[in-house]
Amino acid sequence: MKKKPSKKTVHKRALQVKATRRKLSPRQQHIRSKKVYANPQKRKVAIDMLERYTGHELHQFKEYIILTNFRYYTERFCQLLPDAFYTEGSAFKAASSEQANVTIVEFGIGSALAALVIELVSVVDPKACLFLGMCGATHSSLKVGDFILPIGAIRTESVSEHFMPPQVPALPTFKIQKFASQVLVEHNRDYRTGVVHSTDLRFWEFDEDFKNVLYQERVIAVEMECATLFITGFASKVSIGALLLVSDVPLKRGGIKTKKSAKKVFRNFTDKHIEMGIEIMAGISERGDKIRHYTW
Repeated sequence: MKKKPSKKTVHKRALQVKATRRKLSPRQQHIRSKKVYANPQKRKVAIDMLERYTGHELHQFKEYIILTNFRYYTERFCQLLPDAFYTEGSAFKAASSEQANVTIVEFGIGSALAALVIELVSVVDPKACLFLGMCGATHSSLKVGDFILPIGAIRTESVSEHFMPPQVPALPTFKIQKFASQVLVEHNRDYRTGVVHSTDLRFWEFDEDFKNVLYQERVIAVEMECATLFITGFASKVSIGALLLVSDVPLKRGGIKTKKSAKKVFRNFTDKHIEMGIEIMAGISERGDKIRHYTW
């Protein structure tokens, strides 16, 4: 009996067929060769790194992936989904549920790790990813515990420029945001949309020039990963959205997050955040619009 080819072999053949069908210019070939999906050697290393960093084997990842910065989200994921399979790798933590067809990856904080996790999970060929992150609100109408569905992110972090030119806007995948909005409405959860500012400047709250720029930009929140996730996802053919939770309001008196206030956020708001995230990812395949992948 003829042995069935592995998923890796099938994917490699598919890449070769696509390359044969499309006549690429030397410039196109050079640009594509930098991407995991078009570079077999880079893909091989990325698979090894993904498995090493998460403790998950490639085949254990599900089609829908949640990305998060915080350990509590992974723990809560395992509590909500009794069949969850949990692992700790050398750098990240991950858990997968067969029942929900969802994997959660806790990758840490910051733009460098955000870019890395997208390149690594791209080898899974996920159908959709959702980032569950926290942000500091800059608009006076927002308060701790509010949800934000970002429609774009300003790129002042230092990583996304390695994947796309600076004039390319950092945008989430619209149909993921659309379905997330639908789920929030079904649960009677208020949310805001708008542009967020992604920065590497951790203590921006104490920089008056930076805060003046935020006002001019009319952004509604500041965080550290969205722009990188959106740009790297676009470059790596990973469809990704984001649902943010307002964890502090730094521009208001006493609004900067502290150890005490952070505990209150986790106690009062994060359960609903991760519950919404799981429902969005578990339901998008059945109830959401089909996500179209363009060929470049």
